[in-house]
Amino acid sequence: MDGFLDRSRFIDREILDPARVMEGSATSSAMGRVGEHTEGNVDFLKKPVDLGTSIMAVRYDGGVVIGADSRTSTGVYISNRVSDKVTAVDDRIYVCRSGSAADTQAISDYVTYFLDQHKMELGKAPKVGTAANLFRELCYHNKNNLMAGIIVAGWDPIHGGQVFECPLGGALVEQNFAIGGSGSTYIYGFCDAYYKPGMTSAQCEEFVRKALSHAMARDGSSGGVIRTVKIDEAGAERKFVAGDKLPYGPL
Repeated sequence: MDGFLDRSRFIDREILDPARVMEGSATSSAMGRVGEHTEGNVDFLKKPVDLGTSIMAVRYDGGVVIGADSRTSTGVYISNRVSDKVTAVDDRIYVCRSGSAADTQAISDYVTYFLDQHKMELGKAPKVGTAANLFRELCYHNKNNLMAGIIVAGWDPIHGGQVFECPLGGALVEQNFAIGGSGSTYIYGFCDAYYKPGMTSAQCEEFVRKALSHAMARDGSSGGVIRTVKIDEAGAERKFVAGDKLPYGPL
């Protein structure tokens, strides 16, 4: 049987001759032990956090629903499988973060600080558009140094529920629904087909869960659990879908 095996190939050692999986042929022995090239080599951990993310937000009459997966990757290594990519910058304004985790966390902290100052000066809660424009300013003026794609969503008493998308580069677009991250490329058709104006909050929550689960099933850089937040006049309500409870079927 050895005449048909190439022990330098993992599949030949593992699948065809599993009892000798850690052994090498004469060819592989000359190159060193199996896995020796990885010893002390942690360069993959030094790579910036990848764009592996699926995020989205949907507006309905009276509020918004936002959601995200939970996988954070560093190159090919999953550094955190249950990270929280949905961040509150005010009581009724949340953001979904994609891109470099360090960049988006720093920007969110800056915006939270600015909104707190703004709220103290005016004596009332900030508008969603104000938060979105702060993100736009920071992302646009630092676009050569940041890797950040942001979705800003929330509720204010003047305009109600609103969804703003701020992609890489610092543009700002208000939409009825927004999707972002590497997983979004797999669900554009799904979202276009199944989004309908006038959906209720429950329908929007179901739409977000189904869309994100499809993105996570197809995008190798997205995964984990789904975190959603419903934001309306009453406040923000967080929900959680475990990884083994994801709804993969169509609507």
